[in-house]
Amino acid sequence: MVVCTCKIWESLIDLAISFYIEKIFGSILGVSAGFVLGKEGPMVHTGACIANLLGQGGSRKYHLTCNWLRYFKNDRDRRDLITCGSAAGVAAAFRAPVGGVLFALEEAASWWRSALLWRTFFTTAVVAVVLRGLIEFCRSGKCGLFGQGGLIMFDLSSTVATYSTPDLIVIIVLGIIGGIFGGLFNFLLDKILRVYSIINERGAPFKILLTITISVITSMCSYGLPWLAACTRCPVDAVEQCPTVGRSGNYKNFQCPPGYYNDLASLFFNTNDDAIRNLFSNGTATEFRMSSLFIFFTAIYCLGLVTYGVAVPSGLFIPVILAGATYGRIVGTLLGSISDLDPGLFALLGAASFLGGTMRMTVSVCVILLELTNDLPMLPLVMLVLLISKTIADNFNKGVYDQIVVMKGLPFMEAHAEPYMRHLVAGDVVSGPLITFSGVEKVGNIVHALRITGHNGFPVVDEPPITETPELVGLVTRSHLLVLLNSKNFMKGRVKTSGSFVLRRFGAFDFAKPGSGKGLKIEDLDFTDEEMEMYVDLHPITNTSPYTVVETMSLAKAAILFRELGLRHLLVVPKAPDRPPIVGILTRHDFMPEHIHSLFPNLNPHKYHSASMAG
Repeated sequence: MVVCTCKIWESLIDLAISFYIEKIFGSILGVSAGFVLGKEGPMVHTGACIANLLGQGGSRKYHLTCNWLRYFKNDRDRRDLITCGSAAGVAAAFRAPVGGVLFALEEAASWWRSALLWRTFFTTAVVAVVLRGLIEFCRSGKCGLFGQGGLIMFDLSSTVATYSTPDLIVIIVLGIIGGIFGGLFNFLLDKILRVYSIINERGAPFKILLTITISVITSMCSYGLPWLAACTRCPVDAVEQCPTVGRSGNYKNFQCPPGYYNDLASLFFNTNDDAIRNLFSNGTATEFRMSSLFIFFTAIYCLGLVTYGVAVPSGLFIPVILAGATYGRIVGTLLGSISDLDPGLFALLGAASFLGGTMRMTVSVCVILLELTNDLPMLPLVMLVLLISKTIADNFNKGVYDQIVVMKGLPFMEAHAEPYMRHLVAGDVVSGPLITFSGVEKVGNIVHALRITGHNGFPVVDEPPITETPELVGLVTRSHLLVLLNSKNFMKGRVKTSGSFVLRRFGAFDFAKPGSGKGLKIEDLDFTDEEMEMYVDLHPITNTSPYTVVETMSLAKAAILFRELGLRHLLVVPKAPDRPPIVGILTRHDFMPEHIHSLFPNLNPHKYHSASMAG
């Protein structure tokens, strides 16, 4: 245990240089520079990456390894740790432990089970306890603005929420506006990110130039636009000092005479959290002019679009909340004659509607907003506006995270099978050529297959004289083959051996997932001509009970099975007994719409989608 602890402490400096400076300090500098971005994205990514590092048994590169980490070196525990890490990031960013659990359930996890539920809950509970301890330590003012508000960042519990039928009409209108704005935001962001990807591919100088350009535009807007706003006399019943003295507050002076404040500067010259707090504040119906709110909304909407995607760690939650709260306050002010709700509550509902229109998350966003504001009476209205905005926006495009996944070409499988998959079978989409190994295979054949392909799984088939007829043995993975080849336990003849030699020559964790970046590669292995002509028995390292489906199974059922079980490979076997024992292998890529469309160019997914909706 002492040796393990020493290794961890010795590697902290290297780990900070390579990772935390890039993400943590990049996020700190980006937020403090005034970019219109959020810190939740980098924190979620940081939590997931740390969990991934632990799930791979640590990192030998940074000497961050412990003996107990090897128990997590498997695919299932690695996925669970990453899910817990993302939940911890959300809980830390928003001080919303339950919202973090629901975010992991709704957005991060591809499959869910009861054991994962309590693990994520335990993780976020630890985050909440640590945050609470840090906030108590920082109450004396030693940590700047950190800790203000405790675990409730935007407390609205003092606002009395009483609503009637006319209020519901206004809220429905707000949800429709949020859905339209959210769909437009996702459409424009997709176009901008595609342009940014072309610019970023040209090298680091272009990335830096793009970031500097956006920084200059942001600075010009933040300092130049407040000049367009007129000075407003300080309210006589102001709760806090007017004009504001210090770093944060509702009433920024900005070139106004004594006793006056600039409402637009009060939004631009505050931190993003304080600007949201100003918009959510109750009893301030006349604090912001309508023209200032329109200018601020247009600026934040546009800056949020052009900022996301530059070479700065950033998230979308805070810009979306800012823009949504602004137009929510605009709607509340315009329709205040028919509604009794405070404009600050309309700002909260506007933020919820824009989040629903862009993120397309409902349960997690609802709980996160309630934990942020401590305003439980608003729960029915927040639920209603989220559902309306999501429903409206779904008619235009997908959620922003789904669009980014598609743009990056990641093989993400949806929770449900596409309607057109019901008209195809598993055997229709297997890609070839299929590479199989004999139960006792020549070393040269294995090395050649590993060098010319990037496949991670290979079917193993016993053939005569080992068996009378070809017989499927199971599936062997690339990593296990590399470990076996590296041991060079070869034979001169094609003879099936017992599995006992594996127990004698290999340890319990030799076939476990390697540490980050330190797995064996085929390029690292060298063989003589004599060794290439020798044989190796694959039976002891073959998974003899892989998941299989018959080639005539509906592709929709195969997709659901693949996703629910969290598989990497799904073997397709023939229906007729007189054929070769294996037809092909299904991986995530075989279920992707792009792959299916390349095999069936005349297939029209929209036709089957419309037919399923009509049915």
